Amino acid sequence: METTDLIKKVRQIEIKSRGLSANIFAGSYKTAFKGHGMSFAEVREYQYGDDVRDIDWNVTARQNKPHIKIFEEEREMTVMLLIDVSGSREFGTTSQTKQDQITQIAATLAFSGIQNNDKIGVVFFSDRIEKFIPPQKGKKHVLAIISEMIKYKPVNRGTDIDNVIKYVSNAQKKRCTTFIISDFFDMHDYKQSLTIANSKHDIVAIQVYDPREKELPNIGFMKVRDAETGAERWVDTSSRRTREAYAQWWKDTNEHMKNAFLHSRVDSVSISTEEDFVPPLLGLFKKRV
Repeated sequence: METTDLIKKVRQIEIKSRGLSANIFAGSYKTAFKGHGMSFAEVREYQYGDDVRDIDWNVTARQNKPHIKIFEEEREMTVMLLIDVSGSREFGTTSQTKQDQITQIAATLAFSGIQNNDKIGVVFFSDRIEKFIPPQKGKKHVLAIISEMIKYKPVNRGTDIDNVIKYVSNAQKKRCTTFIISDFFDMHDYKQSLTIANSKHDIVAIQVYDPREKELPNIGFMKVRDAETGAERWVDTSSRRTREAYAQWWKDTNEHMKNAFLHSRVDSVSISTEEDFVPPLLGLFKKRV
């Protein structure tokens, strides 16, 4: 992609995602993803109804009047975006690909985060850890992330969710909020690693899929290519058996994913490439309140 085209696309994504995060997501995001702990804010005189356990005895002794400590929530968080860059992200039969939808969702989450003074970090993954961007604050950092999401070319094309979950669990020592944004086309067993990671961090899963992935159209012979292995073959889509086998693959893959989320108690949402991602994402936020 030409540099001018890249800058233009980054700018377009910035305008949309900043607007959404400022006007729609900021409040919901802050409510859904709370800070981790309390910090001391100030001391004031004791008032009727205050909890006596909050009395600051040192100040009380000096002032000869009871005073209490006031605490406030530590709002600042670290947010990690685990972004699937495997070959299947390139698929799309609507006005956009899965990669386009993933990029827009991730950008909106990132801008929502920095508006709440959070640090944003990113891991690009396929069946290996492709790229790690350390958590930082600020608009300039988010724009660099968006640029990388648009132009990055992965080394591998497969998917291994178990691997990236273990990587983040080991790399992030302190509790953080982690969004896994993927189509979850991965039959590896990631249930146990997801359960362990969610006990340490706050894990949220966002599945992005294309509606055509649910079923094959009945259009006769069609040449198909596996985006992750590169294998090509002709498929007779007029065959009911073929269409049923494809539908069963979709069902099995999604049941595998949903069972992992249910077992690990991970909040999740599925978003199609043909829909506006705002309503389902807001629905996810509201579910967490």
